Amino acid sequence: MAVKPDWLRVKAPQWERVGNVKAVLQDLGLNTVCEEASCPNIGECFNAGTATFLIMGPACTRACPYCDIDFEKKPKALDPSEPLRLAEAVQRLGLNHVVITSVNRDDLTDGGASQFVACIAAIRQTSPQTTIEVLIPDLCGNWAALETILAAQPDVLNHNTETIARLYRRVRPQGNYARTLELLQRSRAIAPWIYTKSGLMVGLGETAAEVQQVMADLRRVDCDILTIGQYLQPSPKHLPVQTFVTPEQFAQWQQQGEAMGFLQVVASPLTRSSYQAEQVRQLMQQFPRSRSLPLSSPPSS
Repeated sequence: MAVKPDWLRVKAPQWERVGNVKAVLQDLGLNTVCEEASCPNIGECFNAGTATFLIMGPACTRACPYCDIDFEKKPKALDPSEPLRLAEAVQRLGLNHVVITSVNRDDLTDGGASQFVACIAAIRQTSPQTTIEVLIPDLCGNWAALETILAAQPDVLNHNTETIARLYRRVRPQGNYARTLELLQRSRAIAPWIYTKSGLMVGLGETAAEVQQVMADLRRVDCDILTIGQYLQPSPKHLPVQTFVTPEQFAQWQQQGEAMGFLQVVASPLTRSSYQAEQVRQLMQQFPRSRSLPLSSPPSS
């Protein structure tokens, strides 16, 4: 087993601020991926007053062997009050940028698209200046559901690639690499004013060349933003870490990504898909895009 290096040490959080965020979440009965997925940046993000909300959970219909979200519980029916409670949390925490993600809900016909839409609408109503990022599952390739989410006008559409194509069967057995790329491609074609984003974990046995290939594939579908971070084993029952990637290699990937044309690349050992996501507001000012309706026609399969 690889030994965790010094560069993966995390600063102790200021628990007063963390406690305030946790109190709001508990009061409103909300879940965060920060807690459910054992994110190493929970202290930093909670101290900054930010959180990635996990809707339709915490039970997931998939059993990805890298993820710490519970898949043994039976998913519950959607809660119609969840969007309103989430919007209240955004307002009470004074968030400038909010990330909404979800468990996989393959039991639902639309994969939960309608709940994403309801959450976006509720936040727009109470916090119209807050920018919204949705980190969505692959919806089992339901492109009508994807179009429904895009029609709700999130500022950022995020869908994680997670790993290289060769490792999908082991790391993401119910996922599909080509489907992930198609989701991002369709998002840009349908609503080109919405920024697209994807995230990648490393340390699971991939090579540097394979990471570069994923980066090239993402640029081929015109993905705007890329995050790359070190995979950390949540528990002994999860996939083991094969390699701890050096900060120098992350820096090299960041330089390569920027040279490829990504608008933003965040790459470091502790980077996660929604880590420092509020920086997208600066990106939107630097590379503004005007919205237009109706949505464009999706690409043919």
